[in-house]
Amino acid sequence: MTAVHHRTAEVDGLTVFYREAGPADAPVLLLLHGYPTSSHMFRHLIPALAGPYRVIAPDHIGFGRSSTPSADDFPYTFDALAEVTRGFLAALGVDRYAIYVQDYGAPIGWRLALADPRAVTGVVSQNGNAYEDGFVPEFWEPVWAYGADPGPANEARLRPALEREAVRWQYTHGVPDPSLIAPDTWEHDLALLARPGVDRAQLALFADYASNVALYPAVHAWLRASGVPVLAVWGRNDEIFGPAGAEAFRRDAPDAEILLVDGGHFLLESHLGTVAEAITRFRPRVVAHRARQQ
Repeated sequence: MTAVHHRTAEVDGLTVFYREAGPADAPVLLLLHGYPTSSHMFRHLIPALAGPYRVIAPDHIGFGRSSTPSADDFPYTFDALAEVTRGFLAALGVDRYAIYVQDYGAPIGWRLALADPRAVTGVVSQNGNAYEDGFVPEFWEPVWAYGADPGPANEARLRPALEREAVRWQYTHGVPDPSLIAPDTWEHDLALLARPGVDRAQLALFADYASNVALYPAVHAWLRASGVPVLAVWGRNDEIFGPAGAEAFRRDAPDAEILLVDGGHFLLESHLGTVAEAITRFRPRVVAHRARQQ
């Protein structure tokens, strides 16, 4: 049985909780979770990949078991979350790593790559957008409206995203057999979302999401210049980030591997084996890219 460690690191007075497994000398795979979850989403993937990889999965600030300062005491922006992640990696002495990005993990991962382009040795995107192509308009319209005008009316339209039906929907929509999805998933997230002040933190991140789109041209330039290997393994039925977001990677990474799976947004809950096998097969490309950079 794989040993998975549950640890914390201190970064600028903040506590970052993380899960870690695998040999110390294996290539690092940094798992960056999405909204509204935490490293809990990787609880089954970590033991499946430990061995081929040294797997590290932090909880972002405001999520999971990491610090949740109030929105008055911490700037809940994607720049700030990425900066804490950079400090976290420095605290662990990790300077070369592949990234698995999902949902919110993607804009954090792109910022890491743009800050240190040689640090990232591979990209696994699981429903993590880097192109406007992937945005499903009906889902994103209230997010864009709130970013443009975070007033009471637009806030009222977004607050249901913090509630039970919307969180459950993220896990079950697009899944042909919803009985595969354990109710523990959304119950875990809802308990953490209900903590005092977390709603304001999440609303601040909704408001900041447009800043991610502004980075996309720089991300595309990095993909072209670096030749970093890309694997997009995607729930093709996702009604948040549609499959066009996966296909778009080939514009700037022509050798990108695109695997569209008959699932939804949280693909690990229904197709863990498919995703784990794809990432294991991807390892030689990560190792080869790292060797070329040395």
